[in-house]
Amino acid sequence: NLKLSSAYLKDPEVLHSSSDGRKVNVDVDCLHANHSYKYFGKDKGVTIYTFIDEKQSLFHNSVFSASDREAPYVIDGLLQNEVTDLRQVHSTDTHGYTEQIFAVSHFLGIAFAPRLANIGNQQIYSFSARKTFYDKGYRLLPSRPVSKNQILDHWDDILRFIATIKMKQATASQLFKRLSSYSKEHPLYRALKEFGRVIKSQFILTYFDDEDLRQQIQKQLNRVELSNRFSRAVFFDNDQAFQEGVLADQEVATACKLLLQNSIILWNYLYLSDLVADTSDPDDRRDLIESISQGSVITWKHVNLRGEYDFRRKASNDARFDMDKIRSIKL
Repeated sequence: NLKLSSAYLKDPEVLHSSSDGRKVNVDVDCLHANHSYKYFGKDKGVTIYTFIDEKQSLFHNSVFSASDREAPYVIDGLLQNEVTDLRQVHSTDTHGYTEQIFAVSHFLGIAFAPRLANIGNQQIYSFSARKTFYDKGYRLLPSRPVSKNQILDHWDDILRFIATIKMKQATASQLFKRLSSYSKEHPLYRALKEFGRVIKSQFILTYFDDEDLRQQIQKQLNRVELSNRFSRAVFFDNDQAFQEGVLADQEVATACKLLLQNSIILWNYLYLSDLVADTSDPDDRRDLIESISQGSVITWKHVNLRGEYDFRRKASNDARFDMDKIRSIKL
């Protein structure tokens, strides 16, 4: 709610978020840890999947097997962000994308805007045959038509699927794993894919035309990459490896890490807000806010991460910030 956080919004009515995974070693026996020679060599590990919004608030972490694809967990994290009334846009890299995610995020009212590798090779779809557009002289042709009957035949199932996720009767990752576990592709899974192809095609065409959107997606993904570096700095002990083999214990450790990261980000916001509040000249204040908006509050070099944290007594800097003065800031 600090007013300075709004300086990072590209559009005051839209909140852009992003997510990305970081591989972490597990040094003990762990049922859900898996090998990944690229990241762990001969050892095993898991993925910590992090969500961050445009205000640089870290709003969710999840832990899952390093062999799992990240995409099914995207929706899980987005449903945890209940602190904003702004319209939401969410970006991932290619690992966080599937056509089904396009479909589900659309039903949830979230614009899914991933950065796709080799996007020029991606297929686009239409409701009419390719020849229809060729005969009209279109230079950009769809790969093939969407199967409308597949969508219509399973429309009620799609709505039930979305309602189950939105009412939190089951997580999206659980449902997606169940649907993708069949030896033959499940009809509902195919229907979601067909509907997602419509949304994906719209996004790709917009992505090619809108340079500002491409830059905004890249900027937001840079933020989540920075948050992963921040995560490594906070999660420094035991060679940055989990010493817990139970998933629940790993999630507790990850939640504690997230609390520390957000505490540091909040302190940075308070410090910068205090600096803005103490700047009386309007031109200097405007220049200061502009300078802050071009940087990031995700910085930790001024923090003694290897210090002692004692929450049983009052901190020596409790009176450091004048909250009334900070709340009175006008951007």
